[in-house]
Amino acid sequence: MINKLKKKFVFINMVLIFIILMFTFGAVYISTSNRLTRDSNDMLQKTIEQENEIYKKQIDIGNQNTDSAPPPPQTLSFAIQLDKNNNITDVFYNNIDNLNIDTLKVLVNSALADNKVYGLIQNENYRFLKHPNEKGIKIAFTDRSLEINTLKSLIKTFGVVGIGSLIAFFIVSLYLANWAVKPIKRSWEQQRQFVADASHELKTPLTVILANADIVLSHKDDTIHNQIKWINYIKTEGERMTSLVNDLLFLAKTDANKNEVIFSKINFSDIIWNCVLPFESVAFEEEKIIDTKITPDIFINGDSNRLKQLIIILIDNALKYSNEKGYIKVNLTKTQDKVLLSVTNTGEPIPEEKISHIFDRFYRADESRARKKDGYGLGLAIAKTIVDAHHGKIVVKSSEDEGTTFTVAFPLAKGK
Repeated sequence: MINKLKKKFVFINMVLIFIILMFTFGAVYISTSNRLTRDSNDMLQKTIEQENEIYKKQIDIGNQNTDSAPPPPQTLSFAIQLDKNNNITDVFYNNIDNLNIDTLKVLVNSALADNKVYGLIQNENYRFLKHPNEKGIKIAFTDRSLEINTLKSLIKTFGVVGIGSLIAFFIVSLYLANWAVKPIKRSWEQQRQFVADASHELKTPLTVILANADIVLSHKDDTIHNQIKWINYIKTEGERMTSLVNDLLFLAKTDANKNEVIFSKINFSDIIWNCVLPFESVAFEEEKIIDTKITPDIFINGDSNRLKQLIIILIDNALKYSNEKGYIKVNLTKTQDKVLLSVTNTGEPIPEEKISHIFDRFYRADESRARKKDGYGLGLAIAKTIVDAHHGKIVVKSSEDEGTTFTVAFPLAKGK
């Protein structure tokens, strides 16, 4: 799919570039051709009107090789006066000797054979303009060698520039295609991985539920009391599936921008206290210590429900991955324009190469420990989603000496 998208991108880009080049070259060619035509017409008109010699050049119509002969320095122009019987009486603007009289007659006859006042003759190598007068008719001619050579040279230039441009744009298009589809490719791979991981996580509880259901069905005549263990297993796995599905729906709605975040000015200090207190009993049972240092009356703009979810995820994560008789520290401070929440736990540090993936969905730094703790690897991904929705920033640092610290920064609410 990605390769097809890249090919389609390059193809469309090259077609558009080709059309633009053709339009540009065509406009330049037409403009140049019209300018040369106007110059020739002006020259014809001036040649008709004037009667003194300006250009002195031998005319040899039989040797008009525009491909090999160099173009004249300027357009050759001359006029021929005919009497009433169409005989040549005068030649203007050139010294024409007797050897060229046949050439002049060929030009005159070609012009007279054309019923138009203005046109092209001799394989379009000459322009002519007829002007009747009291003596008969005066015909002006211009040599198109310079005009033809200019247009041919322009076409050759267009060819070279066009081919070079298309090659250059093709290379650029390949680069842009690779650059443009990178986010799409990454999103596509993440989506596939997300579906695969979700399917894998749902498979385990479903297997347990089906297995326990089969055990219950195999003892149809037994009482519920005797099979309560299997029923409790089914209930427990059902609750785990419900939790997983809710997390998946939350992330899916966030991706689709359908998670409504209701912002209001809230006391962040009170929210943290309310979230920490329920965990103290859990910590006591596990012989762990939760130390809090929360600056009172710190206000931020946010969604209280989402922020409660964030705090619970961070504290729960710290309890799960702290060592035996470990230490958890929750701090809330503020600067001039920032609110800083940090949750630290002692225990085995997160390897440095895994920190960059810690907020990825279904990612677990320690797979075996995560399974024992009933983790799905979605908690920190949800936490980052909540932080991003509140225009905040979350970072993690982990070392052997200082433990693992998650720090969240939010903008401080104005006016307090």
